[in-house]
Amino acid sequence: MNTPAPGPTLSLSRRQFLAGCLAASAAPALLEAAAPNAKLNLAIIGCGGRGGGNLAAVSAENIVALCDVNARNLEAAAAKHPSARKYIDFRKLYDDAKDIDAVVVSTAEHTHAFATLPALELRKHVFCEKPLTHSTWEARVIRQAARRAKVATQMGTQIHAGSNYRRVVELIQSGAIGAVSEVHVWVSRAWGWQSAEAAQRNKDIVFATERPSGSTPVPAGLHWDLWLGPAPERPFHEVYFPGSKWYRWWDFGSGTMSDLGSHWNDLPFWALDLDAPRTVVAQGPPPHPEIAPASMSATYEFGPRGSRPAVQLTWYQGELKPKIWTEGGIPTWGNGVLFIGNRGMLLADYGKHVLLPEEKFKDFPRPEPFIPESLGHHQEWLHACKTGAPTTCHFEYAGALTEANHLGNVAYRTGQKIVWDAASLEAKGVPEAAPIIRRSYRAGWTLGT
Repeated sequence: MNTPAPGPTLSLSRRQFLAGCLAASAAPALLEAAAPNAKLNLAIIGCGGRGGGNLAAVSAENIVALCDVNARNLEAAAAKHPSARKYIDFRKLYDDAKDIDAVVVSTAEHTHAFATLPALELRKHVFCEKPLTHSTWEARVIRQAARRAKVATQMGTQIHAGSNYRRVVELIQSGAIGAVSEVHVWVSRAWGWQSAEAAQRNKDIVFATERPSGSTPVPAGLHWDLWLGPAPERPFHEVYFPGSKWYRWWDFGSGTMSDLGSHWNDLPFWALDLDAPRTVVAQGPPPHPEIAPASMSATYEFGPRGSRPAVQLTWYQGELKPKIWTEGGIPTWGNGVLFIGNRGMLLADYGKHVLLPEEKFKDFPRPEPFIPESLGHHQEWLHACKTGAPTTCHFEYAGALTEANHLGNVAYRTGQKIVWDAASLEAKGVPEAAPIIRRSYRAGWTLGT
């Protein structure tokens, strides 16, 4: 495999690194803010699946360019936006980008960074689906490019715009349950590498147990070589495509850890001002070389942040759950985030939350809301593009969350404790982690110059 081209210099001190994060978290200093009611010229890269949903959410703007490696998706989008230019290769879209103000990226995970970086280098605003990138190194590259570009950015963690998350953050940050030193996050989705019995129990399709040796016909209209992009070359097979199939293969996705982690770990990251973990250790079945696991867990140790103490965050997916859940110490919600403080607990999911024990908090005076309601996740980004207002899942914040989520998989895949040097992007003493942190790319594909 080819060695990736050198990226931005990473030899900065931890203090410099964190200072840069804080500086970049401010509202973007846009070069030319449009009038709030003016329409943006948007390019849409990835028009099917989530891309179709994202396109619908921004369709009131001027859609000037559409790109998809699947001709069926492209033509369906073009039927709704007939004046838009059509592309199958996003690299060619960027060769003709003078009239483009902003870009929406909804490709498969392994090409997110490749479709996003050129937009930032051209100083276009960017909305990118989650997870922001396919690797930790790519997330850092995108974070640094966004700092330089000073444009409006947003990762597609739509639940972040909901009122429930805001109320939870306010409770945690106002000290409702005291100092939080422990968090448990669990999701019940069990997709990926597991036994046939577990797959049946979890109502998952056992789509493959090993990489297929043969191939199946490429669907009509799919440009398979472009879909592969920077990933290692392999013949098309129906186990990789479409939809959720590719997300299970390490070459294309990162499994549940980085996908749903973008939504569920977002809540403790936001509420507790988390950044780079100090250590990560994972548990689960022996890692498969090609397929992400259905069930696993990862425990992160974060250092103190200002007046906040150090915190341990444990992620569980599939059939794994926290001990306090299995022993009935809390309501057994299928998915949840449990904050444990020195004065109580808070349990939340996407749409609801409860302070525990409920009897203790039945007369608790909740703080007055201090986090404004969102305009809507996409509308927030569009408003930022036009006015310079801040977004809440900008690439500095979302990039740090993505880096941490990917490290859970690094710990799982290496089977070793990761002692993390955030400034140099190095797992100390674990050389096996390096090619996972920064992967190699197929000939003809490089990230940046």
